[in-house]
Amino acid sequence: MRTLRAVVTLSTALQAWAVTISTRKSLRFAPPRPEHYFVTEPQSTPALAGSDPLEVAGAFLRSHVESDYFIRDDSYTDTNTGITHVYARQRIDGIEVADGDINLDIYDGRVLSYGDSFFSRFPTRRQLASPEFPRHLLFWHRSRRSRGLLSPTLRSTARRRAAGHCCGLANGTNDPRRAALYFMIYAHPDSSFSEDLARDFNATLARMTVTYERGDSHSSASLSGTISGLPGAVSSVKARVVYVQTLDEQGGVELHATWRLEVEMTDNWYEAYVSTKDPSILVSVIDWVTDSPEPVSEEHLNALEAKSRRVGQPEWGQRTVEPASYDAKASPLGIGTERDKGPYLNFTTTWGNNVFAQENLAGRSEWISNYRPDGGESLKFEFPYGVKEGLDKSPEDYLNLSVTQLFYTANMVHDLYYRYGFDEAAGNFQQDNFGRSGRDGDAVIISAQDGSGMNNANFVTPPDGQHGRCRMYIWRTATPYRDGALDAGIVIHELSHGLSNRLTGGPTNPSCLGWGEGAGMGEGWGDFLATTVRATGANRHDHFPMGSWASNMKDGIRHFIYSNDTSDNPSMYETLNGLDYWIPHSIGEVWAEILWVISQRMVEIHGYSPNLFPPQPLEDGTVPLGDFYRQSPVGERMVPKHGNTLMLQLVIEGMKIQPCRPTFFNARDAIIEADKRLTGGENYCLLWNGFSSRGLGKNATMKITDPWGGANHTNGFEIPEECMSQ
Repeated sequence: MRTLRAVVTLSTALQAWAVTISTRKSLRFAPPRPEHYFVTEPQSTPALAGSDPLEVAGAFLRSHVESDYFIRDDSYTDTNTGITHVYARQRIDGIEVADGDINLDIYDGRVLSYGDSFFSRFPTRRQLASPEFPRHLLFWHRSRRSRGLLSPTLRSTARRRAAGHCCGLANGTNDPRRAALYFMIYAHPDSSFSEDLARDFNATLARMTVTYERGDSHSSASLSGTISGLPGAVSSVKARVVYVQTLDEQGGVELHATWRLEVEMTDNWYEAYVSTKDPSILVSVIDWVTDSPEPVSEEHLNALEAKSRRVGQPEWGQRTVEPASYDAKASPLGIGTERDKGPYLNFTTTWGNNVFAQENLAGRSEWISNYRPDGGESLKFEFPYGVKEGLDKSPEDYLNLSVTQLFYTANMVHDLYYRYGFDEAAGNFQQDNFGRSGRDGDAVIISAQDGSGMNNANFVTPPDGQHGRCRMYIWRTATPYRDGALDAGIVIHELSHGLSNRLTGGPTNPSCLGWGEGAGMGEGWGDFLATTVRATGANRHDHFPMGSWASNMKDGIRHFIYSNDTSDNPSMYETLNGLDYWIPHSIGEVWAEILWVISQRMVEIHGYSPNLFPPQPLEDGTVPLGDFYRQSPVGERMVPKHGNTLMLQLVIEGMKIQPCRPTFFNARDAIIEADKRLTGGENYCLLWNGFSSRGLGKNATMKITDPWGGANHTNGFEIPEECMSQ
């Protein structure tokens, strides 16, 4: 990998972290991405009508790749589109290449599109070595910039104090315990805890155990195991030897042998890649937990100022009593029914098949026995809010309302996304999948008034079959304090991370949006979807802030409100070059604004639906067209007929089409491809005009400028020739 100058030792970096103020530390780092491709119109894909999609995928892969591979078992056929999404993972000498992915979309015997990040040169032994390069350390801490958003500061180190407390790296090179222990020294938020681990390295190592497994159905030569006893971890650590693609000093690509570790901590869940040759080298790390940023500063705690700038989500209208179940197709037994390898159980609390909602005032990892409101036999969940501005009333006083609101919102989001294609096969979150494919046992665990943080929220997306977890915090931005569970925009934003992470790259590969533009777009999709859901009725033409009520700031927690007007939101593709725009939330603001502008254009042409939910299925299971759908001109599918619902459909289907670790260009092309498949390309020019209006036209460019993924973005306003007259 390209040589980078060491600037700080590990102990210094940990001291620097100790003096910052933040609710959560998060490591995120990845090598520069090797060359990859995303092709929406393959030239040589002869149709094999009637063929098994996996046979079509096999024929395509045999003609396009030289190395070995396996088809991941989370490949699936979309129940809405009939398109089969096939995910292939590269394997060399029997060892998996963690970032070697090909995703194929197959329909009627033909490959419609594919993304390819396979290692393209058959490697020599030199290329399979573990090259020496500086250790990388990434800390998140508070920035004192104008808006006070969380910003990452990069530190790299050539030597660590920890190294002085352990013996010969050559000894036990293939011992994953060493890799896990070094990673915990890097990752733990408490600097004194990390120093203790470094000082007592060998003694700590001796107390840890590992159970080895040799190979599996996909990777016969891979060494894997389970590590127990790692201090700082809240569960056993899964470890597996894999390759990661890195750049050498000449800019070429080579493979680095690493231990892939899944490390669950109190406030993080890491997918980390640590060198097998030198376990002090951290090659790559992704945090499956994503945050919302904090508000500007504690200057906004003043009650009088809070009152003068108040924009409150609870004050948008009167509270109403809503039905307990949103959608019979998405939640056929209602939202309060669940089973665990036994008979179905009907609960009278906020415990159901899609969501487990409860308080977590103590901020613990434990959640099963935490308090939940009980609606009794009548299932009546009606609780008062009763907060008036300026009264020092604790959010605990309306805890029942808070948990109930979270349960309601999370189930609504589950059912809504289900109807647009995020179902069991696609990797959604359900305790029981009713035999509809996918991996179950992964209802969302969502905590109200979580005591582990403040002025924030987060969501963790592990692979399909493992619980998603969402934490909503109290915001110290007004008197009384405000409860993030009551700010629908923040809740929907966080839950949407589960959608984008499971759909991009496949249900069991949640790392695809872990870094760079992909991570930024993950934040952007959350904002766009939250804005789309909230933009109903008379307020659909309003300007929309994010987190305005929780933060007690009229314009919310982003640089600009979301608006079709460039005087209110001037974001362009080139905005990504700004100093404040290299962190995920800022990148996401640009992406969300582009999508919002296009969505408004779709509404201008196709009209607006006040209800985002499709019609309920008939007794025979079919869904009527109603006033919601029209027949597709290119197939048997039904097309949402209104602009806001059609845009929602295209965005979600675009996530399934785009490759792992997508760029803005990839995501743009995937949405345009989704429209081609759904409507025959009726909105081709509308989409191109919308993207180009914010600088993401055909001639927009991005050039990588540094090894950490920094890039220079250039606006492009060019549209296809056939669209110039429109």
